[in-house]
Amino acid sequence: MCCGTESQHNAWQWAHHHGGFCGCGAPSHCGPRFMAKEQKIARLEEYLEGLREEANAVEEHIAEMKEEK
Repeated sequence: MCCGTESQHNAWQWAHHHGGFCGCGAPSHCGPRFMAKEQKIARLEEYLEGLREEANAVEEHIAEMKEEK
Protein backbone atom coordinates (compact mmCIF):
# COMPACT_ATOMS: atom_id res chain seq x y z
CA MET A 1 0.00 0.00 0.00
CA CYS A 2 1.28 3.43 -0.89
CA CYS A 3 2.30 5.65 2.02
CA GLY A 4 2.47 2.92 4.68
CA THR A 5 -0.21 2.54 7.33
CA GLU A 6 -3.74 3.77 6.88
CA SER A 7 -3.33 6.46 9.56
CA GLN A 8 -0.15 7.69 7.92
CA HIS A 9 -1.91 7.67 4.58
CA ASN A 10 -4.71 9.85 5.91
CA ALA A 11 -2.36 12.25 7.67
CA TRP A 12 -0.10 12.72 4.66
CA GLN A 13 -2.55 12.18 1.84
CA TRP A 14 -2.47 15.87 0.87
CA ALA A 15 1.32 15.81 0.81
CA HIS A 16 1.39 12.76 -1.44
CA HIS A 17 -0.86 14.45 -3.95
CA HIS A 18 1.18 17.67 -3.82
CA GLY A 19 4.71 16.33 -4.06
CA GLY A 20 4.56 13.95 -1.11
CA PHE A 21 7.05 12.75 1.44
CA CYS A 22 6.14 9.08 1.71
CA GLY A 23 8.88 7.44 -0.37
CA CYS A 24 6.33 5.11 -1.96
CA GLY A 25 8.07 4.90 -5.30
CA ALA A 26 7.01 8.32 -6.53
CA PRO A 27 9.65 10.66 -8.01
CA SER A 28 12.80 11.18 -5.97
CA HIS A 29 11.70 14.66 -4.87
CA CYS A 30 9.27 12.92 -2.53
CA GLY A 31 12.10 12.28 -0.10
CA PRO A 32 12.72 9.55 2.42
CA ARG A 33 9.99 7.37 3.89
CA PHE A 34 10.86 8.33 7.49
CA MET A 35 11.95 11.81 8.49
CA ALA A 36 12.74 13.53 11.75
CA LYS A 37 10.22 16.01 13.06
CA GLU A 38 12.51 18.90 12.13
CA GLN A 39 12.78 17.61 8.56
CA LYS A 40 9.00 17.36 8.28
CA ILE A 41 8.60 20.90 9.58
CA ALA A 42 11.20 22.21 7.12
CA ARG A 43 9.49 20.47 4.19
CA LEU A 44 6.08 21.74 5.26
CA GLU A 45 7.45 25.28 5.53
CA GLU A 46 8.91 24.99 2.02
CA TYR A 47 5.60 23.66 0.75
CA LEU A 48 3.72 26.53 2.43
CA GLU A 49 6.06 29.09 0.85
CA GLY A 50 5.42 27.53 -2.55
CA LEU A 51 1.68 27.79 -1.97
CA ARG A 52 2.04 31.45 -1.02
CA GLU A 53 4.03 32.14 -4.19
CA GLU A 54 1.41 30.36 -6.27
CA ALA A 55 -1.41 32.30 -4.60
CA ASN A 56 0.42 35.58 -5.30
CA ALA A 57 0.82 34.61 -8.95
CA VAL A 58 -2.90 33.82 -9.21
CA GLU A 59 -3.79 37.17 -7.60
CA GLU A 60 -1.55 38.98 -10.08
CA HIS A 61 -3.13 37.12 -12.98
CA ILE A 62 -6.62 38.04 -11.75
CA ALA A 63 -5.60 41.69 -11.44
CA GLU A 64 -4.21 41.66 -15.00
CA MET A 65 -7.40 40.11 -16.32
CA LYS A 66 -9.51 42.75 -14.57
CA GLU A 67 -7.44 45.51 -16.18
CA GLU A 68 -7.98 44.08 -19.68
CA LYS A 69 -10.92 45.34 -21.66
